[in-house]
Amino acid sequence: MQGIAPTRVHQFTRSGDVQHRPWSPPDPSETLMPKILLIEDDIDLAQKVREWLEFEHNTVDVAHNGKDALQLIDGFQFELLILDWELPDMTGVDICRSFRAKGGAAPVLFLTGKSSIENKEIGLDAGADDYLTKPFHVKELSARIRALMRRQSTLRPQTLKVGKLSVDPQSHKVTLSGEPLQLLPREFALLEFLMRRPGQIFSSKALLSAVWPSESEATEDSVRTYIKTLRKKITPADGECPIQTIHGVGYKIE
Repeated sequence: MQGIAPTRVHQFTRSGDVQHRPWSPPDPSETLMPKILLIEDDIDLAQKVREWLEFEHNTVDVAHNGKDALQLIDGFQFELLILDWELPDMTGVDICRSFRAKGGAAPVLFLTGKSSIENKEIGLDAGADDYLTKPFHVKELSARIRALMRRQSTLRPQTLKVGKLSVDPQSHKVTLSGEPLQLLPREFALLEFLMRRPGQIFSSKALLSAVWPSESEATEDSVRTYIKTLRKKITPADGECPIQTIHGVGYKIE
């Protein structure tokens, strides 16, 4: 597959090629994109794809077999599934069918070496939304992910507003009373998640599941810390913070 760095000490360029310089974290002014579950039994390929997706500021969990994938799907919320066709213990088609049968609505993208029309038909009929054949370039993978997420976003408002607070998920801009705010990537992801669900109450555990990677060392205390710092940034000088604590239950925004 073209344009994949062999190790994390390399950094991708926007062309999908490798720039040989020390890796550094994303700029704090940039935001995390969808939370993705990548299910791929080729460990080397999975790592390279994960690095590219994280370079583009996605949150990525990886499973190398069907059993682990189903456990992650049952325990966490994902906005996109990328599925390999053949896994050691079951097929990606089995996982896709199980996901849809349980009401899973997130887009599903098959990533596989099978290119026949018959296989594509099987995958799409099982509930997949798109199909990318190996070998592929990471830029095409990114383009397909953006297209799938655009389809989802057509059902959502382009700009999220609560009181004097405004969030534009496309441009990754946050304003308070018309003035721009600078948020850390995880703060933005947390704020966007809440603002897409105004009035709904989420526990610290639920927010941890929805916004942080499953293997993250973050805890419910981490969520509470982020809520605290986020509140300081989004509270109007002449008003109350839109994020409310429901004692003993969780948090909501309205």
